[in-house]
Amino acid sequence: MDHSKAPVLDALAAYHRRGDVPFTPPGHKQGRGADPRVREVLGDAVFRSDVLAIEGLDDRRSSEGILAHAQELMADAVHAEHTFFSTCGSSLSVKSAMLSVAGPGEKLLVGRDAHKSVVSGLILSGVRPIWVEPQWDPDLHLAHPPSAEAFARRFEEHPDARGALVTSPTPYGTCADLRAIAEACHRHGKPLIVDEAWGAHLPFHPDLPAWAMDAGADVCVTSVHKMGAGLEQGSVFHLRGDLVDPDVLSAREDLLGTTSPSVLVYAGLDGWRRQMVEHGERLLGDTLKLADRVRREIEAIPGMHVNAEEFVGPGRAYDRDPLQIVIDLAGMPGVTGYRAADWVRARHHVNLHLSDHRRISAQLTFADDESTVGALLTALRDLSDHADSLRGAPRVEVPSPEELRLELVVLPRDAFFGPAEQVPADKAEGRVSAEMLTPYPPGIPAVMPGERITRPVLDYLRSGVAAGMVIPDAADSDLKSIRVFVED
Repeated sequence: MDHSKAPVLDALAAYHRRGDVPFTPPGHKQGRGADPRVREVLGDAVFRSDVLAIEGLDDRRSSEGILAHAQELMADAVHAEHTFFSTCGSSLSVKSAMLSVAGPGEKLLVGRDAHKSVVSGLILSGVRPIWVEPQWDPDLHLAHPPSAEAFARRFEEHPDARGALVTSPTPYGTCADLRAIAEACHRHGKPLIVDEAWGAHLPFHPDLPAWAMDAGADVCVTSVHKMGAGLEQGSVFHLRGDLVDPDVLSAREDLLGTTSPSVLVYAGLDGWRRQMVEHGERLLGDTLKLADRVRREIEAIPGMHVNAEEFVGPGRAYDRDPLQIVIDLAGMPGVTGYRAADWVRARHHVNLHLSDHRRISAQLTFADDESTVGALLTALRDLSDHADSLRGAPRVEVPSPEELRLELVVLPRDAFFGPAEQVPADKAEGRVSAEMLTPYPPGIPAVMPGERITRPVLDYLRSGVAAGMVIPDAADSDLKSIRVFVED
């Protein structure tokens, strides 16, 4: 296919040349009605290209096939058979994928380190999750993706499961053995969904971890806005093989998606694909070299260690993305990642990717250069110099891997929509949660609807909040009280 073409961008350029006069939404009419104060901040170009996809970019019958052509080019670029664009982020895309594989009451094998968007999909669909345990590092207090053997065991225990879902890479950059997991699924004739939201760049350089489509996955969800160059909410999901019907997948996306998709987001996806096909290997190669140097320089900063090889190996991750720079602050006793991230933002205006009780991280993309990494290194060196002033945060009571495992006693859907009450946190032990309790980022629920709350997990979350952890989905974000299911 001719990857020098960008159908959405080309159609936008033609729209501008024609000088179409819209009597349709959006009501700002290409910015003419927008407040000048808004245009001053956003720029006129945003409004000028904010047009309808149908009766705007294309006609009412979509007879020019602009979006379809752009999706075909994207599929070809990443070795998929079908690609669907989403302007609602991968949170919608992964729900569409789940609902195309399993329905209400049916089983789906799911890695317990799944993002909250997956749990939201379970709540909406009524799918019964069969949890597959991650590979826990008890020393680093970190979860890596489940092993292929763990998925195979769960299929033996639940042969009626409709398929499986695994998250890879994780927000920490650790990756599953996707080829082996796909083979485990396919031995049972079941599809594998990969939540690869953090892996948009993987198909475009040979030194990066394996790409889900090349590894044999059936459906893959990718956030182009995360590690690519798309606009926020720009997501794609890809399909290959015959275990998932493309018409069913399209129908599920249509059920959940917006009827007013953003042409701006479509254009970002379309242009990024062209950029990656033409220049991706060179751009990512330069970034890999930059990331290697940044890791070495951070490693030399007193009190800091960049996690790398210790993430990979037996009982840990299969591979890792070297563009996720994960920095362990255990060499600065008493300094939490939460406090460090806040200090770096306030003092240096450097925004880090994620933070937890002992780590901070920075994601690098091909947009980074000497200027941006220079700012990062300056901030981290200053952080090290001022470590003494950051000590004294409350200690986070991190449970053992065994204590983090909670019993699912009610379907997530039933617990979320069922009768509930708000109880003081000290009375929540032993109760079934009616809400998600998710440290964010990275957005992996520690407690989800339907799970029985235990004292170790309750202590972990409450001590985490006291130390700076954010739990945005709780009804009471301070965790002084918790929403619980009213059991018979």
